[in-house]
Amino acid sequence: MKSMKNLEYYSKGIFDNNRTILAQAITLLESRNRKDYELADAVLRSCLKHKKPSIRLGITGHPGVGKSTFIECFGEYLIQKHNRRIAVLAIDPSSYYSKGSILGDKTRMEKLAVNPHAFVRPSPSSGSLGGVTFRTREVISICEAAGYDTILIETLGSGQAQFEVHSMVDMLLLLVTTKGGDILQGIKRGIMEMLDLVLVTKADGENIKQAELARQEYQTALGFHSHHEKANQNSPPALSCSALEVTGMDDIEMNIQSFVNESKHNGYFDTKRKRQMITWAQERIKEEMGLITESICEGIKKEDAILKWGEQIQNGEITPVGLGQKALENFSKNFSKKGSLAKS
Repeated sequence: MKSMKNLEYYSKGIFDNNRTILAQAITLLESRNRKDYELADAVLRSCLKHKKPSIRLGITGHPGVGKSTFIECFGEYLIQKHNRRIAVLAIDPSSYYSKGSILGDKTRMEKLAVNPHAFVRPSPSSGSLGGVTFRTREVISICEAAGYDTILIETLGSGQAQFEVHSMVDMLLLLVTTKGGDILQGIKRGIMEMLDLVLVTKADGENIKQAELARQEYQTALGFHSHHEKANQNSPPALSCSALEVTGMDDIEMNIQSFVNESKHNGYFDTKRKRQMITWAQERIKEEMGLITESICEGIKKEDAILKWGEQIQNGEITPVGLGQKALENFSKNFSKKGSLAKS
C-alpha cells in the first residue's frame, strides 16, 4: 500500500509538472540503494507510458568554452521566442569522497533556474564515465513525461563525453572557441563524424573576426569527414554565436528545426531513438551484472575470509584464480537455492 501511495505521489507530481516532486523523483532514480529500485522502476514505467514528444540536444565542449552560459542564453531564447519548455540536465564533476556535485551548474544558470518554463537539474557524475550520469536516460524520460519538449544535456567536457551522450540524444552540438587549439579538434575523426552542429562561441567584441575565421575552418574540416549516420547528405553546419550579445540564436534554432524535420521525414529520427532504447537496455544489463559481481566479491572481503584464504594462497593451497572460481560456484549454488525457495 505504501509503495502504491508513493507511486501515485510521484506520477501525479510529475504529470502535473510539480518541479519539487520531479526533483525528488530524479533523486529516487539516481539512488544506488537496492531498496529504492522497485519503486523507481514503477515510476519510470509510468512515465514511459505518458512521455510527450521532445527534442533531445547534447551540448558538449571542453571546460571554459561557455556551455552553461550558452545553455542559459539559448534556453531563455527558446522560451521567449518559441514558447518552448526547457529541461537542462547539467552533469557536474563529483567529489571523490561524497560523490556530490562540485561545480553546481544551477548557480551558473540563475535566470533559467527560476524561470517557470524551465527545469534545471545538476547531477553529479559520481564516477560515471562518458560525461553523463548512470541515470541520465531515465531522467530524460521523466522530464518528457512532465511536458518538457526540449531536453538539453550538458556534458562534463569533451572527448569520451561525445561518444556517450551521442547515444542518448537526437542531435549533438559541439561548442568551441577561437583559442586553445580548438581547430585541432577538426582532425579527430571519431568526434567529427558524430557531430550535427558546431558552434563557435564568444563571437563578440574584438573576437568577431577570429570567430568567423574559426567557423570557416570548421566548416571546411567537417566537409572532409564522412558521417555514417545522419539526417541528410550535407556536411553538418558550423555557426558562430554570442551568449553575451545574444546573437546567432535564430540561426541555431533554424538549423536544429531543419535537422529534426528532415530526420523525421527520412526515418533517421525514429531509427536512432529505437537504437538508443536497445543501448539503454544493454547498459542496465551490464549494471545488473556488475551488482552480481559485487555480491560475489563481498563474500571474500570479510575479515575472517581474508585471513583464511590469504594464508591458503600464500601457502600455495589455492591460487587467486581458483579462489575466484570457488566464489562464483558458491554464489551459483546459493542463487539456485533461493530460486527454488521462491518457486515453492
